[in-house]
Amino acid sequence: MNEPDSPESEEQPVESVAEPKPSSPAEDNPMATASRSIRPHGLADGLKLATAAARVALDNKASDVAVLDVSAQSAEFDFFVLGTGTSRRQLHAISEQIDDELEKVLGDHRMGIEGYDESRWIVLDYGSVVIHLFDDETREYYDLESLWADAKLVPLADLGLSSSDA
Repeated sequence: MNEPDSPESEEQPVESVAEPKPSSPAEDNPMATASRSIRPHGLADGLKLATAAARVALDNKASDVAVLDVSAQSAEFDFFVLGTGTSRRQLHAISEQIDDELEKVLGDHRMGIEGYDESRWIVLDYGSVVIHLFDDETREYYDLESLWADAKLVPLADLGLSSSDA
């Protein structure tokens, strides 16, 4: 065995180790960017569905239509579309028209629906987009905008929509 001080021992070159780069908050949050496992198509497909759902809600006279980007808070879905109707009949019409647009026109398939019979809060689940249609009282009570306060409100104008489209 070679002694550490003996001339026969060879010194091994020291490899330099790169200092880790400081990360930004977006890099610290794995949900802030699209990943193949969570979002195989990125956020663009979800935003397209959310825009279509918001447009249909506005066309059917829903009030207080909002699109929330919840992709940084959830790995399950990327966008919420919220809208308020004034009657059971209006809420049914909005939900049925959204189904027609997203399924027949855009080729997506609804994964689930809840609340249709009660018609106080209808939830349409399209995977990356969840549409919430409320009556006034229920929307105020559950206040999803406050519950998901960290979500980013997507301005309707950025989607080519306005509340006057209704």
